[in-house]
Amino acid sequence: MPPDAARWRRFSDVFARTVEDAGYACIIPPMFEDLGVFRRLGEATDVVTKEMYDFEDKGGRHIALRPEQTASVCRAFAQHRPATPWKVWYSGPNFRYEKAQAGRYRQFDQVGIEVLGTDDPDIDVEVIFLGWDFYRRLGLSNITLMVNSLGDTTDRQRYVDALAAHFASRASTLSEEAQRTLEKNPLRVLDSKRDQDKAAVESAPLLKDFLSEDARSHFARVCEGLKELDVPFVVNDRLVRGLDYYRRTTFEYVSTALESAQNAVGGGGRYDGLVEEIGGPATHGIGFALGVDRTLLACDAEGVFPAPDASVDVFIVDVVDGRQARALTHDLRRLGFSADRAFDGRSMKSQMKAADRSGAKVAIIVGEDEASSGPCVVRRLDSSDQVVISRVDLVDYLGSLGLTPSTETA
Repeated sequence: MPPDAARWRRFSDVFARTVEDAGYACIIPPMFEDLGVFRRLGEATDVVTKEMYDFEDKGGRHIALRPEQTASVCRAFAQHRPATPWKVWYSGPNFRYEKAQAGRYRQFDQVGIEVLGTDDPDIDVEVIFLGWDFYRRLGLSNITLMVNSLGDTTDRQRYVDALAAHFASRASTLSEEAQRTLEKNPLRVLDSKRDQDKAAVESAPLLKDFLSEDARSHFARVCEGLKELDVPFVVNDRLVRGLDYYRRTTFEYVSTALESAQNAVGGGGRYDGLVEEIGGPATHGIGFALGVDRTLLACDAEGVFPAPDASVDVFIVDVVDGRQARALTHDLRRLGFSADRAFDGRSMKSQMKAADRSGAKVAIIVGEDEASSGPCVVRRLDSSDQVVISRVDLVDYLGSLGLTPSTETA
């Protein structure tokens, strides 16, 4: 509802300016895809096994509402084979059948970027910095950036095997939920916040001890770049993220202004191999997604990025027959001013109340005398001061009050 919807739109506008200045172009993925596209996210993830809205359409195709957009971007890359590095950004809703919580609903909006076709660690730095810079532009200051490396495929598998052995030896001490998770994906046990699982998680082996030299070198370059750009970060050895496709660099933005346990406002990582799984060539990739709802909760907690002012510049009050209001609003809008008017032949008192509600700085009042002679009365709504102005001088007078026409339409 207004004005919150305008705030969402402004959020997306700020994000677009942030990433387009870095060469990212907008992509609009479809709302649903063939189910197989999203199954590539990993059969051991809850997103695939529990949370997807999937169904058979009237043509007998098994499709799913998108639970995220990275897989769709990779499918588009595999299908159209654009030149690399391919840098794109997106904005829009995703759908997951999960327990609704503050800042996360079953339909939830995200903005994000993806870069396909380069393994350069400096692109990891660019991607992470753009997310950080966007939060700065919103006015957020209580954001912590956590980074980690998941290593290459063989590194990750060796670590998963070590985790499986570690947690299996302590299975009797784990919660029932952690035991079920262990059977599907040992990495996800590290996410457990339950007191019963705390000792086993804290004593688990660290991923950094399983990294290859190439993976170590890549991550060191990423950390070096973030320091050079003055982006503060914390290396979190337990950060694994939720989807199976992540490799090497992974990162998360956390709002320390949010009091709930669900305080991650965005995150991402490198997903080398996902394009190949969808049917394209072996392609390096990295990106992030930022949650709109939860980020706006963080903005509320810090008292920044309020809903934009929805007021208009001018409100036309026509107490004759509405024809003057019709013409004046059209002329002013054509000149680049925002203008509104009343309808249904309302009284002068009713129209002035509507003018006050509109948030306009001035009301232009047209009565019988003004309609016949040409000049109009311009009343400042903050002070009730008014002057009679000829229509030829109207634009200059509005400019003297600080109202300037939009350059897009003027």
